[in-house]
Amino acid sequence: MSLITKRLATIRQQLPAQVRLIAVTKQVSVEAMREAYDAGVRDFGESKVQEAQAKVAQLGELPDLNWHYIGHLQANKAKKALELFQWIHTCDSLKLAQRLNRLAIELSLQPQVCLQVKVVPDPNKFGWAIPELLPDLAELNQCDALKIQGLMTILPSGLSEPESLAVFERTRELAQKIREQSWSNLQMQELSMGMSEDYPLAVQAGATMVRLGRIIFGERTKGEGRVP
Repeated sequence: MSLITKRLATIRQQLPAQVRLIAVTKQVSVEAMREAYDAGVRDFGESKVQEAQAKVAQLGELPDLNWHYIGHLQANKAKKALELFQWIHTCDSLKLAQRLNRLAIELSLQPQVCLQVKVVPDPNKFGWAIPELLPDLAELNQCDALKIQGLMTILPSGLSEPESLAVFERTRELAQKIREQSWSNLQMQELSMGMSEDYPLAVQAGATMVRLGRIIFGERTKGEGRVP
């Protein structure tokens, strides 16, 4: 049994069956991704369109993969992202949502989308603050080529466990508040939250999708940054 397989087995013991594990594969080799696939992973998360394009091509013989875009999406990469990914977790503004909607109509696609939020102030993260998101809901609801399924959040750095849990819980409560308004196109059934260092807290708070890289594939080499 490979190390990746062992790590995945350990993680799955901690995840409820209904929580989707997204293996974050930024700067992870296709060979390592195949190991994860053989261990049952079907959801892969990438944060660079160009890197994902090469991997989608190399893994093209695997028909049951779901590709998730989890990086900051620049407007000029939106069309290619829609062509490559079934899920976009990082729709972080009304302007981007409207652009994705226009492109999805042109491409005859209906991508699954999460709205990226930051329920506590964080200048280092993209996304809506709560007072910014609520006034945009009516226009977001008009983006009917997008299947807006829920919210995504990334914790600010340096939080304690109780503080981290509170952020995840506030994200869940925000989704519930939006759901109670009964928008036709804002389903709010999914919560994409939790990474390698904090996913147990996210699951405790109600995450339906966790984005795990380092805990599956190990640390990147020096100079490559960190996998979630």
